[in-house]
Amino acid sequence: MRKPFIAGNWKMNKTFDEAVEFIDALSNVPSNDEVESAICAPFIQLKELVDKTQSSQINIGAQNMHFEDAGAYTGEVSAEMLTNIGVKHVIIGHSERRQYFNETDETVNLKTKQAHKNNLVPIVCVGESDKEREAGKAAEVVESQVKLGLEGLTAEQVKATVIAYEPIWAIGTGKSATSADANEMCGVIRKQVAALYSGAVSEKVRIQYGGSVKPENIKEYMACEHIDGALVGGAALKPDSFEMLLAGALNE
Repeated sequence: MRKPFIAGNWKMNKTFDEAVEFIDALSNVPSNDEVESAICAPFIQLKELVDKTQSSQINIGAQNMHFEDAGAYTGEVSAEMLTNIGVKHVIIGHSERRQYFNETDETVNLKTKQAHKNNLVPIVCVGESDKEREAGKAAEVVESQVKLGLEGLTAEQVKATVIAYEPIWAIGTGKSATSADANEMCGVIRKQVAALYSGAVSEKVRIQYGGSVKPENIKEYMACEHIDGALVGGAALKPDSFEMLLAGALNE
């Protein structure tokens, strides 16, 4: 059975002090053996959050990184910089990065390879727009993103990759895919991984759903065959809400 994985994506929210207060307020986090959890925070908060969670069940992740080892890339952060301070996960190719910062399937692929090279767990985001879904191209778009994002990875690297299905039309809009729709698309992703690698590989890959996930609906999504967790934005900004998300992901 695939271990559930809930990751909070804080995006560009919280001051340094607010981030520390959030971690200090956590009191009921399930064992990492039951539910893997991560907070993906802004860069300036990462070292402090890693230090404060050394004896905790919470992992700390980044929201982005560069695909080169080092160099003249003003304002960028490398994978080695992240692992050096104890970061475990990194979000790659979030739709907001694709939309506002010109991320492409090619850069997603390069970053995914770089994450594995540095023993980071990549959370690779894929998802269709409202227009693409209305045109009946949701599966086609997501299949292409998965194929191009994983290109050149070994089977073992793919097994260790987390794929987050985040339909663009459901991010921060208050709208969410029904559990049936989300499960169907996560099934499309799993089938594509099987076609690219094997059924055995696809059964190991964890697939998250993201898009207006909250404590009230987490159990419904987690009950689905192909959904192994969630990448959560707004509902992960408050400690009690985040803890309820983790509780909802328990295999009960």
